[in-house]
Amino acid sequence: MIDRRTLLAGLSAAALIGPRRAFAATVRDAAGRAVPIPAKVARVFPAGPPAAILLYTLAPELLIGWPRANRAEECAYMLPDICARPEVGRITGRGNTANLETVLAAKPDLILDVGSTSATFVSLAEKVQEQTGIPYALLDGRFAGIAGTYRTLGELIGRVEDAEKLARYAEDTLKTILDRIAPIAAGERPKVYYARGPRGLSTGIGGSINVETIEMLGRNVAGGTQGGLANVSIEQVLVWNPDVIVTIDQEFAANVRSDPAWASVKAVRDNRVHLSPKMPFGWVDFPPSVNRLIGLWWLAKLLYPERFPEDLRALTSDFYSRFYHVTPTAAQIDHVLAGRD
Repeated sequence: MIDRRTLLAGLSAAALIGPRRAFAATVRDAAGRAVPIPAKVARVFPAGPPAAILLYTLAPELLIGWPRANRAEECAYMLPDICARPEVGRITGRGNTANLETVLAAKPDLILDVGSTSATFVSLAEKVQEQTGIPYALLDGRFAGIAGTYRTLGELIGRVEDAEKLARYAEDTLKTILDRIAPIAAGERPKVYYARGPRGLSTGIGGSINVETIEMLGRNVAGGTQGGLANVSIEQVLVWNPDVIVTIDQEFAANVRSDPAWASVKAVRDNRVHLSPKMPFGWVDFPPSVNRLIGLWWLAKLLYPERFPEDLRALTSDFYSRFYHVTPTAAQIDHVLAGRD
């Protein structure tokens, strides 16, 4: 297992250039880099989970493998042969496990990274591309940027028309939902706490990619400080006193209502603790990729049921068919909406 600093240091000393390639064009990625692209892209290496999910939704056959092997229960909601492709590790994010020899051995035409476009990640992309000779595209992982990210990916892999369809779905989803809640003043929106971990005391603070959709629709009670994920105390949650709790942890969801420490929290008293769907990918984050589009509908219906009469089951079936290429059965939709693994 290697971290980003170790990888960058290794790159400085390594001479890993792969075979010389002929490039047909260049495409500007989200960092403004001119990425050289071969005439035909047939194999793509995902740098991390958000990239793997994005690519799977648009062109599953191009996906070389997954940052981690999928479980059988996850594969029930995806194309079985693609879902079963091997674990290749990850170049970015927590628990980086793919070294560059692994990347070269996979013989990709393109390395795809989706997430932050900060200087750190630009430097990593430049160095990996320089040392391997493989084009490395860095795309915007922000939720509001999904449509643009699809369009750029479509250019990179020669799937412009297919990418446009998914981009428009993303745009329409955001516009429909945000337009309906626009009349509600920010101070009148529900206070939401995002509970992670079996004790519910890890959360996303202001601006965290993990709570982007929550902050679009409601008031993140932990939003007073900017950053990523943070551990908090139950005393702090009691001060925040959220109206709604959203969690991805089954153990926490099962136990919080009987835990005396949480008994006085408004969301617990009002029975407004909601376990987020997570199959095959989380609806709020985990990982934060295009899987959050269906989660935005789910959150909107939780927070503003009177404004969103749409049938969530129908929305789920449609989303899974479009993005995961498999139409779930009624029983599978029950399983998903219950938040089960």
